[in-house]
Amino acid sequence: MLQPAVWIFVADWTIRLVFSVHVIIRRRSIGMSLAWLLIILLLPFVGTIIYLLLGDNRLGRYRARWAARMRKQYEPWKSRLGAYVFEGWDSLHTDPAQLSRMILSATDAVPLMGNRIQLLHSGEAIFAAMIADINQARISCHLEVYIWEVGGLADEMCDSLAAAAQRGVECRLLVDAVGSRGFLASRQARKLRSAGVEIHAALPVNLFRALLYRFDLRLHRKIVIIDHAIGYVGSQNVADPKIFRRGAGFGQWVDAMVRMNGPAVDALAMVVSEDWHFETTRSLNSHDLKHEPPVPLPCGPTIVQVVPSGPGVDSEAIMQILVNAIYMADTELTITTPYFIPDESLQRALISAARRGVRVTIVIPKHIDSRLVRWAGRPFLRELAEVGVAIARYHKGMLHTKSITVDHDTSFFGSLNLDPRSLHLNFEIMLALYDPEFTSQLHQLQREYIAQSEIESVADLLTHSFGLRFLESCARLISPLL
Repeated sequence: MLQPAVWIFVADWTIRLVFSVHVIIRRRSIGMSLAWLLIILLLPFVGTIIYLLLGDNRLGRYRARWAARMRKQYEPWKSRLGAYVFEGWDSLHTDPAQLSRMILSATDAVPLMGNRIQLLHSGEAIFAAMIADINQARISCHLEVYIWEVGGLADEMCDSLAAAAQRGVECRLLVDAVGSRGFLASRQARKLRSAGVEIHAALPVNLFRALLYRFDLRLHRKIVIIDHAIGYVGSQNVADPKIFRRGAGFGQWVDAMVRMNGPAVDALAMVVSEDWHFETTRSLNSHDLKHEPPVPLPCGPTIVQVVPSGPGVDSEAIMQILVNAIYMADTELTITTPYFIPDESLQRALISAARRGVRVTIVIPKHIDSRLVRWAGRPFLRELAEVGVAIARYHKGMLHTKSITVDHDTSFFGSLNLDPRSLHLNFEIMLALYDPEFTSQLHQLQREYIAQSEIESVADLLTHSFGLRFLESCARLISPLL
């Protein structure tokens, strides 16, 4: 008769092999597959438990099926934008035209003309603009945020939203259940509900849900839609920068948003509507469409593509868009992101750009709120510095702005970080903007960040401690899962 130890050994390896086969047949990226195989094969039992909890994106498949069922119901809304699709490129072979076609093919996001974009890059200016617009709202205020943190400017925004609801404005607030868990149990949330604001927590975490879906998938978008005519997108949560995570050692959080008017607001509103209906398990119906205001009229020069990403959206398509944008750079490429852990294709594209003479600058905060991310990202940054990429460490606070400018005529802006979590797990929003004037303004903001940064040399990025080098190497191995 076999001893208990033998049975445990056989069971352990049977489980490891079964789940290894599951990893292989799921056909993820090679880096992600190898990282999961490493965890499963090196950690008896524990590795398979981690994989069961985090390894399978069932919510993505469920949402994709839901989106397919809802597609017909959203067709009348999408068809409204047909008159505003931009097709007047100087040449179909210019870089912006080709990038636009790629985004359309990969995500079904159409380029919309006639938008006016205002860049806001201080917490005070961002909150002042949003509160002023909420105070003027007459029809609706729809907000979707990752973090709502009680206190300071956030409470002023709470008061404005409650007042809007009390005067008959339809107010909806969709917040992430984890990022805003303190707010959901707060006096401010109760005040909003009693005033008539509909509040819903997205992606709640509980034992039952953890058995069905990955519990670490998060709603990371930051979107505000006022009267279906004004839209805000960017990195600013509803949290006063002066008090948010004060004492954590990162300094004040530094964010930026864009205030947008024009037809692209309608596309942005459709993203918010889809998220609201999915999370509240409500279906869009003809009644909703009859009461939707018309598409905002063209009012500016900027061409915009509204690109949502997350579970249910092909994450490889988002990566291909970014990689293609990097390859199209001819003279200058500047990136700001708080978290930088590129996959191999993104890393190769950045190296290629630097080697063909493009001035590549990556601006990241000197201090970030994840030691593991810092360890994992350091080897990538060192490799980029070796080929001439400028690595700028912002030292005036926790730089949280997510932006890319390409050759002073094309830019990306939104909530998307350049790390696996943003690219594969979180629900994010990104704008592709084709406008030399706006891109110049955004690039000027990036230059201001660089002026308040320290440029790190290859020597600065070297790790002399063997223990720390080992930790960085281990973190890099599992970086596709961070």
